[in-house]
Amino acid sequence: MAENNNRQDVNPIDDINDRLTNAGQKVAANKKIIYWTLGVIVVIAVFIGSYFWIYRNPGLNNSWAAYNQVEQTALGNDTVRAREYAKVADKYGHFDAGNVAALSAAEAYYSIGKYDETVKYLGKFSTSDEVLESQAKMLLGDSYVNLKKYDDAISAYNACIRKAAGNPQIVPVALYKEANVYDEQKNYQAALDCYTRIKTEFPTFQFGNGMAVEAYIAREEARLGK
Repeated sequence: MAENNNRQDVNPIDDINDRLTNAGQKVAANKKIIYWTLGVIVVIAVFIGSYFWIYRNPGLNNSWAAYNQVEQTALGNDTVRAREYAKVADKYGHFDAGNVAALSAAEAYYSIGKYDETVKYLGKFSTSDEVLESQAKMLLGDSYVNLKKYDDAISAYNACIRKAAGNPQIVPVALYKEANVYDEQKNYQAALDCYTRIKTEFPTFQFGNGMAVEAYIAREEARLGK
């Protein structure tokens, strides 16, 4: 009964004030944490903004300007193109222009017969475009063939075929090149498998020399004594 009387003696307004006071004290106690958190967020935002305005955006613009400069001044001279694109790739490799320059340098080095350099700059190139990547892998395979690194060439052609995902303009060409490597290694059964796959999966494919795929198949079978 006494307990009930004590509860009735509490003024509802005083009770609300007490609760508000307690809540205010909790907020005050957490102010430092809130301020520190806000401060960290502001510092991160300033850092990110500074990165883009001081470094990223100027670097992006400068990288494309350097790439375009090579495009304009090195036309028709693959030796100069290779050297200058390589400079752009080395300096701006973390930007899109540097990435594209790596592929351009590789193509130019290949055209002047510097296959080690071709391999080097293809290693600096990356893309999410499967067709472009498959073509880069084919160029890598061609480079290894010229370096007489035949196992590496086969690996590159296989990577090209996987990335091309059935592309009728790319896969049969890679298979044909791979078959030539197998012939060089005297692995005639593997070469036959490549030509058979061309016939089965790409029956309309035309070889540049006018030969039909059946002629290549017959040649490999003859080598195998079939």
